[in-house]
Amino acid sequence: MSTTTYSDKINEMVAEQGEMVRWFITVAVSLGALLEVIDTSIVNVALPHIQGNLGATLSEVGWVITGYSIANAVIIPLTAWLGGIFGRKGYFNFSMIGFTLSSIMCGMATDLTTLVIARIIQGLCGGGLLAKAQAILFEAFPKEKQGMAQGVFGICVIVGPIIGPTLGGYLTDTLDWRWIFFINIPFGILAVIMCSIFLPKDEGGKVSSIDWLGILYMIVGLGSFQYVLEKGQEDDWFSSPLICVLSVCAVVGAILFVARELTTQHPAVDLRVLRYRSVAAGVTYSLVLGAGLYGVSFVVPNFAQTVLAYTAMQTGLLLLPGSIASGIMMPIMGAFSGKVDARIMIAIGAVSTAAIMFGLVSVTSQTGYDDFFWPLLLRGVAIVFMYMPLTMATLGNVAPKDIAAASAFFSLARQLGGSVGIAALTTVLARRLDFHRAILVEKINPFNPAVQERMHAFTALFHNRGASAHDATAGANALLNNIVNVQTLVLSFADLFWLVGAMFIVTLPLLFFLDKGQRRKAAAAAAH
Repeated sequence: MSTTTYSDKINEMVAEQGEMVRWFITVAVSLGALLEVIDTSIVNVALPHIQGNLGATLSEVGWVITGYSIANAVIIPLTAWLGGIFGRKGYFNFSMIGFTLSSIMCGMATDLTTLVIARIIQGLCGGGLLAKAQAILFEAFPKEKQGMAQGVFGICVIVGPIIGPTLGGYLTDTLDWRWIFFINIPFGILAVIMCSIFLPKDEGGKVSSIDWLGILYMIVGLGSFQYVLEKGQEDDWFSSPLICVLSVCAVVGAILFVARELTTQHPAVDLRVLRYRSVAAGVTYSLVLGAGLYGVSFVVPNFAQTVLAYTAMQTGLLLLPGSIASGIMMPIMGAFSGKVDARIMIAIGAVSTAAIMFGLVSVTSQTGYDDFFWPLLLRGVAIVFMYMPLTMATLGNVAPKDIAAASAFFSLARQLGGSVGIAALTTVLARRLDFHRAILVEKINPFNPAVQERMHAFTALFHNRGASAHDATAGANALLNNIVNVQTLVLSFADLFWLVGAMFIVTLPLLFFLDKGQRRKAAAAAAH
């Protein structure tokens, strides 16, 4: 007996209302995904303002980001299950409405506790938008047109993290930090209206029982792991008893979760979708892509702001050409999607990204905007060479009934990869700062002729400005210390650029486990 799939429902709407329905669906769900991705980074630049306005400590205000990230990580694997209960349209619209309302709550918060609770709700709703949007797009388009649709979605995923800090800095500087949340309201309402009109309704209630134990294990495992990644460096990793306890919880929770989901009849998260070799390999490489994508987005802005003294707005403008390049390349790559071996395209993107990162190792405190322009522009193109082919190689030939679960795993892997990448780079940066400073300070001694010459020059500079002997000496020491600090930062960031580049080279062998990403007619027929 044949069953009507969600793709069939969309095809019926297209037959009645025309091909544009597919693109209205694309705009509607991509808009929701874009808002979610932007909100992962838009808050970062506003934290000092929020801290001062709400009277919180730096550690306390960090929960505005941590709460959102943990909620996001926990909900994404459950999106396929929740979509089965409430229906795709019902769950996506619920998530979009919840995201918009929680944005209002964030903007109106008068104390930190209210803001953190609202951000957790926002993260729970936002996670449903990201994974579900991609799954809906795969079901909305026939095989030969999926590349273009995923290109639009890819723009949201890649450009969103770059737009976030720039938009956040602009709104905070010109209006108020609350507007980084209020800006979501009109776009959220528009997305809800469009989804209500263009998404066909499907019946929920497909899950006969709720796997509460599996959900509990997953929350413990993923939530603990995300907290460790977010707060590990701040708490000095395993010197913190809480980090040690949560690390154990993460491992035990993950083991119990996997054992539960593979043995229960109605799992909350269908791990069996990993039986597709393309999904298993794609999810693994998505961890690498997430680490590289978010890792570079972490290293470059931090270098610009700490070494070059750029403002948040200037940093955003520095990254803007690369994001524009990604946006232009997405539909172009979508047209080639499925026609060229995905592994070759990903390899080109990975090697190009590595070469760009190795080139940035030579940056100095005198590096300017022009020196970053072409490397970051080319990096924007290279990311598309990896993201689009990887998406199609991972999800392109998955049966429609498994798309939602596979898409959720793919999105989760990218997010966890980003969290792992940023946590690792933050830790390496702290360690390399100590390492390089120790070496530089060791070379600075009163018997070193070069140091003596530099100190005499600095002291004379302050003397010429009318400073006393004592003040001139103190000023010279401070100036020398500042030079050491800047040089320490330059050398440490150079190590990070090298590390990110090396990561893309070292992980190239993973490509042998991926599918070619070229659509197979047999697979398409079997899927229906």
